[in-house]
Amino acid sequence: MGAGVLIGIRRTGSAQQNSRIWRVGFIAYGGRSGAYADEFAKGMRDLGYEFGTNLAIEWRFAEGHFNRIPKLVADVVSRKVDVIVAGDTPTVAAVKRATTTIPVVMTTVGDPVGSGLVASLARPGGNITGLSLANADVAAKWLELARTVAPQSRIGVLADFNQPTVQTHVRNIQNAARTFGITVPVAKVGEVNELEGVFASLKREGVMTVIVLPSGLFSNIAVKIAEVALRHRMVSIATARSYAESGLLVSYGQSYASFARRAAIYVDKILRGAKPSELPIEQPMFLELTINRATAKKLGLTIPDELMLRADGVIE
Repeated sequence: MGAGVLIGIRRTGSAQQNSRIWRVGFIAYGGRSGAYADEFAKGMRDLGYEFGTNLAIEWRFAEGHFNRIPKLVADVVSRKVDVIVAGDTPTVAAVKRATTTIPVVMTTVGDPVGSGLVASLARPGGNITGLSLANADVAAKWLELARTVAPQSRIGVLADFNQPTVQTHVRNIQNAARTFGITVPVAKVGEVNELEGVFASLKREGVMTVIVLPSGLFSNIAVKIAEVALRHRMVSIATARSYAESGLLVSYGQSYASFARRAAIYVDKILRGAKPSELPIEQPMFLELTINRATAKKLGLTIPDELMLRADGVIE
């Protein structure tokens, strides 16, 4: 702890001496909570940065509206920030189109190489680095979870196709479904006002368990998704702890909060002179299972003991 304090004092003192306030842009497809913006801010404070003393952050959130991203990106780029933090594939892609000089730190991009954002994970090249989700095989786990929680229930998928990695998730789920001899309907959602109609459509197809795929839009409206799913008496499986905290039944996936904190480390390295082209992209592998027992009770479900024992978090 003592070393951490000394580091913080040294950096803050240096910034004050040089009268330099580092400017960071933070842009996300979803909202503040879904982007784990507060976790990023905490990560910066833990590294010795103080808001108003040696750090200023330009926060921009599209609140799940895909068409707002280009304007938000253009605004942040025009402010000549020192680093841009961008959460997901559509946002990073928009930043890449807008600037080749401002360093960019990704937080939760699914496939940065396949999406053409970077040359490789080891040596990204260009002005983009950061963190990538390593969840190519997690989609099959979501299907297994759905079958474990409600074995007799037909499963459907909620997908936002503005997310490039969604097609990979859908394909992996469909491949896994074929091994079980089942079919999985996929419902596309692009706006919050489509939710009611989509859930009603899934229910008409006999779906009583829905897998909610990763999306900045969905993270922003997670509470609404949970409410609609519960109203239709549907089991809901999601991809990050924030969904379970918002009322969905089960979440399983990588810790987005830890990604946001790790992003602060990348920003710090760049502000101290590191080149993003030479900073390898990390793919943290920690996966967390969260169960909302309060939602289970509302649905009249008993979560299997095997899942309760495996859970990293239980919401009462």
